[in-house]
Amino acid sequence: MINELKKEWFQLITKFSSDQSLINLLWNEIEEQYTLKIRHYHNLSHIAAMFNHTKTIKSNITNYDTFLLAIWYHDIIYKPTKNNNEEKSALLAEKRLKTIKNLIISTKKHELILKENNDNSYLLDIDLSILGSDWKTYETYIKNIRKEYAMFPDFIYKKGRKKVLQHFLERKTLYFTEFYKNKFEQQARENLLKEIELL
Repeated sequence: MINELKKEWFQLITKFSSDQSLINLLWNEIEEQYTLKIRHYHNLSHIAAMFNHTKTIKSNITNYDTFLLAIWYHDIIYKPTKNNNEEKSALLAEKRLKTIKNLIISTKKHELILKENNDNSYLLDIDLSILGSDWKTYETYIKNIRKEYAMFPDFIYKKGRKKVLQHFLERKTLYFTEFYKNKFEQQARENLLKEIELL
């Protein structure tokens, strides 16, 4: 998987730069961050899953290369104990690429920031696509999320996790695009409710 992702990275980034040392430096940073031991879900597998979704919706994306860069950088900084991961990811992306800050920040609260096209909507939807997966896949996801927050005892984790899930359930829809609403909305809500029951 890593070799395939690396190939995708190089195909994308060479559209913006021919500086091979810079391209390698950026890749090494991405690989290092997404393979940290604390990451059980927010890792390269999550990035690969998001890329798989983009193949289905590519024709709906206005600025495809920028969209792909936002995927690469949206979770590059990730510490479960911090609540500013998206801002730090955006700042790093801004330093590195300077064009995708708002797309990444929108993944914090999963609220639209950029409304001039659907790219922001699709980014948020594929980031949360795991919520609409079959229960076995979802169960693995919640176990991996728990591992990422292993530093918190159950009574703290369960309270915080329940708050997050309730926030999503209170929204009119979990997904912003008709495509993902139709594909995942019902299953996602069932999964969230089931997880709340298990907490």
